[in-house]
Amino acid sequence: MNQPVRRGPIASFFVGLWDVMNFTRRLIVNLLFFGLLLLFVIIFAIAAGSGSGIKPLHDRTTLVIAPEGRLVEQYSTDPAMRALAKLSGDKSAEEIQLRDLLRAIDAAREDKKIERVLLRVDKLQPSGYASLREVASALAKLRESGKQVVAFGENLSQSQYLLAAQANEVYLDPMGSLVLEGLGRYRQYYRQGLQEKLGVDVHVFKVGEYKSAVEPYILDAASAEAKEADLYWMNDVWQRYLADIAKVRKLTAAQLAAGIDTLPEGVAAAGGDLAKFALQQKLVDGLKTQEEVENLLIERGVADEDSETGFRYVDLGGYLAVLDSKRLPLDKRPQVAVVVAEGEITYGEQPAGRVGGESTSALLREARDDDDVKAVVLRVDSPGGGVYPSEQIRREVAALKAAGKPVVVSMGDLAASGGYWISMNADRIYADPSTITGSIGIFGMIPNVTRTLDKIGVHTDGVGTSRFAGAFDITRPLDPAVGNVIQSIIDKGYADFTGKVADARNKSVEEIDEVARGRVWSGAQAKERGLVDDLGGLETALADAAKRAKLGEAGKYRVRYIEKAPSPFAQFMSDLAGSRIGMLMLSDSDIARAMLARSLPEMDTQLRFVDEAVKNREGAPVKTLVYCFCGL
Repeated sequence: MNQPVRRGPIASFFVGLWDVMNFTRRLIVNLLFFGLLLLFVIIFAIAAGSGSGIKPLHDRTTLVIAPEGRLVEQYSTDPAMRALAKLSGDKSAEEIQLRDLLRAIDAAREDKKIERVLLRVDKLQPSGYASLREVASALAKLRESGKQVVAFGENLSQSQYLLAAQANEVYLDPMGSLVLEGLGRYRQYYRQGLQEKLGVDVHVFKVGEYKSAVEPYILDAASAEAKEADLYWMNDVWQRYLADIAKVRKLTAAQLAAGIDTLPEGVAAAGGDLAKFALQQKLVDGLKTQEEVENLLIERGVADEDSETGFRYVDLGGYLAVLDSKRLPLDKRPQVAVVVAEGEITYGEQPAGRVGGESTSALLREARDDDDVKAVVLRVDSPGGGVYPSEQIRREVAALKAAGKPVVVSMGDLAASGGYWISMNADRIYADPSTITGSIGIFGMIPNVTRTLDKIGVHTDGVGTSRFAGAFDITRPLDPAVGNVIQSIIDKGYADFTGKVADARNKSVEEIDEVARGRVWSGAQAKERGLVDDLGGLETALADAAKRAKLGEAGKYRVRYIEKAPSPFAQFMSDLAGSRIGMLMLSDSDIARAMLARSLPEMDTQLRFVDEAVKNREGAPVKTLVYCFCGL
């Protein structure tokens, strides 16, 4: 029988002391845990009870539109991440939905309580010209309605200025800058680094001499075909930009172009003062500080001592909250559904704000199965991606049409390659004249690291039961016969692509091949070549879809975005962060900053294609891609 261990008095003292300390430690931890949990529940309850802090809108209010971040079709992060990013001060992850910006501008046009608009766009990150032109058009309509629009900027970029120019008055800080420079598209090329220094050989298989997405991996500079195609569509977009600015500023495109061509002389004549140069070029109406602009709005509007600006105003977020509060909880009107396809087209399930072959198809199926949905607008802003997920989405578009529901495509900034693949079967395709589209081509890549391994003395050898066993092993030299097989697959993929486009667009394959071969077009150029039916934005596409479904005029139907719902936790965090108490609790939190999503630069996006090409998707040895690196 085991005897109990006998301890001396000193040992017993220390063991007892340890037991007391251990018990105390666990007690404190548990008390802290339950105390914090209780505090969190109380804070959320108070926050929920306090509401979202919507302020009533008074007469003679100035609407301050000061978007920060990227202009997007759909948020790429969930509500919790967006709220935490905002409260933590992280600007890199900020986004603003195009639909929200347009909704606020359109509502202000008819809102009697909104007297004027102050436009601050110098924190709007670079966005595509198709989206910017939609916002510019909405601002122009607002100005034409009689509402005064005043724009102010400290430093304005070329794309930001397209919006600022729509104002009745444009003011620039005396120490600020505004320079128009033209459009450029430059990429990094990795052939020397990959092949000569790292020993990675990239085998490329493609159809279309203009399909330039793969060039950075096999060339040291852009090909003549790539430069020709890029300059062709970029000149079209640029001339439209000059015409848009010239019209609203009562100048000519030639005057604007001359100001750019003589930029060094003009800036020198202005004593190196970019703000003064912008004034001399008649791009702005005056040079004023922020305080001077605020004083101007106090004189014209209603002074408000409690306001940080000194005048009565509502910001964009506050105004959207007011508009949301007026929405009817139960709206039984027939629906035109909008499904957004923004970003790369990838395999499987993807979160909201991304395009997945299965997840985006599921949204289209939801629209097909919902009896309240009478028509669908597919809003496309995508450079493409995988062939198979693109085909999955295209099939759902065809299924919607077969179910008797009209489908209209509205192209945003970019609807190229796979973005065009998912669009081609719609009843009608709309694009902005400055949309980037086309790039009907296909390619595949297989990197080979044989020489890379040679550099460190590693070699691959073994046996196989057939000639082509292990043929896709990237550590072994690629058999030319296997290369022939891959090229045959790519050729078939291109034939599928052009054949489907020809069928959808009621043209011959030969006609489509003439405008395909991987070449990129502007929206206006695509319309001339029969790839797009008409020019117009999202509003035009919605009206067309409603007309096809015989829903009548706007107001007789409801526009509903079909999107993935946020998780309960994400919605919980969003509600908390949106309350006043939540703001106080999270605004200085380092934890919030650590949770923020950050976007990848373009170089990482391009290099990731090498890694993606190595992976087998859906069990296929060759991954075929319909992708276009053709954004601005």
